[in-house]
Amino acid sequence: MITGEIKSRIDAIWDTFWTGGITNSITILEQMTYLFFMKMLDDAQKTKEANACIMGVAVKDPTFKSGMWHNPETDNDVPYETLRWSVFKNKDAEEMYRIISRDAFVFIKNLNDGKDSSYSRFMANATFLIQNPRTLTKIVDGIDELDMNNRDAMGDVYEYVLGKMAASGNNGQFRTPRHIIKMMVDMMQPTLKDSICDPAMGSAGFIVESAKYVQEHYKSEMLQKANAEHYKNGLLHGFDTDTTMLRIGAMNLMLHGVDNPDVEYKDSLSTDNTDENKYTLCLANPPFAGSLDYDAVSKSLLAITKTKKTELLFMALFVRMLQMGGRCASIVPDGVLFGTSTGHMAIRKEIVDNQRLQAVISMPSGVFKPYAGVSTAILIFTKTNAGGTDKVWFYDMKADGFSLDDKRNPIADNDIPDIIARFHNLEAESERTRKDQSFLVPVEEIREKGYDLSINKYKEIEREKVVYESSDVIIDRIASLEEEIMSALNDFRTKFM
Repeated sequence: MITGEIKSRIDAIWDTFWTGGITNSITILEQMTYLFFMKMLDDAQKTKEANACIMGVAVKDPTFKSGMWHNPETDNDVPYETLRWSVFKNKDAEEMYRIISRDAFVFIKNLNDGKDSSYSRFMANATFLIQNPRTLTKIVDGIDELDMNNRDAMGDVYEYVLGKMAASGNNGQFRTPRHIIKMMVDMMQPTLKDSICDPAMGSAGFIVESAKYVQEHYKSEMLQKANAEHYKNGLLHGFDTDTTMLRIGAMNLMLHGVDNPDVEYKDSLSTDNTDENKYTLCLANPPFAGSLDYDAVSKSLLAITKTKKTELLFMALFVRMLQMGGRCASIVPDGVLFGTSTGHMAIRKEIVDNQRLQAVISMPSGVFKPYAGVSTAILIFTKTNAGGTDKVWFYDMKADGFSLDDKRNPIADNDIPDIIARFHNLEAESERTRKDQSFLVPVEEIREKGYDLSINKYKEIEREKVVYESSDVIIDRIASLEEEIMSALNDFRTKFM
């Protein structure tokens, strides 16, 4: 989340683009991302070099090798060293502009020695559009001051630029806050055996966080060649219809060691997407109100829920895409939980009766502020095609570690650690009552209440009886106060008038 000093610095970078003649917001986002990527590649190698120095070994798989790099566009050989951010940022304006525009930008377009990959395909048409050295120097200086370590910097910038564009909801696009993504990944605990998909990937937040989780929890297993290959080429999958986001997502994944993820330009709801029984885990925050070409929607999805609502069609898509036993954790707008239309009822019955619904986590409406005040929840289910829903776990999240106003300042109250811990120990939840923040509800009760999945339908609110004084006592007190006031007025008149 961008706040405070970082926000001010990005504002300044944004203004520099405008004064330099680049005023299209998406173009600004793309150009900023390319420069961010150059810096993050160098930062990543510096970390590798520091670790290698401590261990007394050579750097493994360096991005910037020793010797010369051949520029395929100019047919010239260039020292790898000059392509590094930490080197060219110290050059004079003209020299730095020449290095970045002619060499460094071509270098990032041709990473992995120009091998065909998702990354190379999406970068093939990338263009460097900053036109003068003075503007580039100011932008590089601004980016150099940003601390982008341990941050999804590209996604953060995208989120903030969407806000500046005043278009954060025009196409149903709301970047999921990093801590919510991490919570969902920690709940689902992806493994090296998984095949993970986000069919509305945006800046690839869910699949990047999944990659980080697997890296952290399967370090020794990653040393095996087969596992390393699966991690780089088969673990992660993502689709989107926004080419800018596909470029950003591909760069984001490259920085996490995923060389060739299955990242595609694809309308996930259309007949172009034929994926069925393919993935073991779906993690997503699909668009809630995006534009939809109803005629192009896959008939297999309409067979599950006949609707034009994208949030319902994506739930049907998860059911179709998952392998038997595959799991899904998806953010949905509250309307999915209690909507009364035929489409709403159909998708809830599908998940409750034909699949295995495990959890409904209701989130406060401020989670997506300052860009949207929409109320949302997380649905977690397993594909069985034979039912299996027994007891559904409900959790009423009241705090996520940030204030629920537009400022979203960090606060002490945070239910996320409790949510993760309780989800991984659902047996103990049977002792909880409907007055608690989380509890289990039998599937029979959910069916009796029309498949309503809103927590308020089942929560028991404890009302405390309040006993008020009788009207006679209150009237006597008022009369007594009036007498005191009149007495004070009379004393005032006697002394001063």
